[in-house]
Amino acid sequence: MRIITGKYKGKRFEVPRTFKARPTTDFAKENLFNVLRAYVDFDETHALDLFAGTGSITLELLSRGCPEVVSVERDRQHFAFISQVLRSLADPAARPVCADALRYIQRATRSFELVFADPPYALRELPELPEMVLHGTLVAPGGIFVLEHGKDNDFSNHPLFLEHRAYGSVNFTFFRQKRVEETATPYGDSTIDG
Repeated sequence: MRIITGKYKGKRFEVPRTFKARPTTDFAKENLFNVLRAYVDFDETHALDLFAGTGSITLELLSRGCPEVVSVERDRQHFAFISQVLRSLADPAARPVCADALRYIQRATRSFELVFADPPYALRELPELPEMVLHGTLVAPGGIFVLEHGKDNDFSNHPLFLEHRAYGSVNFTFFRQKRVEETATPYGDSTIDG
């Protein structure tokens, strides 16, 4: 697993062969970040990496200068690997969390400008993930949620759907949370002449 660009560009980490997680391919990852560049300023983006797996996306976010990256992974072996890699970088922006991603979503009390989720493609709750993530305050107003999924999922009818990209067998669907002015009532700020 290698970091594609940014301050840690070229760094490589050996993922244990026993891992069940599959890192996002370099090709898909590079294209994902090319698309994200149009939507977020990484220097000002607090990011959340759900189902962090090998930590591949977390590392790219840190390398691009995000001031904070929270990585949520429940598998203890995977979490130990992510923690070890992050310790080697000694990046103060890294915040690894050993927790179940679905529970984290339900209990979250803060917002992120970017939320990325790469759940197992067979996860039973995967079709409901956009609603779960975008329903509360997890994604900041105007923020981006990216879901990695297999070819059998289509989220283009979701009201917050932004775009879909496919790179081989890897699919990314992008959603944008409503901005504050989009959630205000239509008469909230108007004055009525009497």
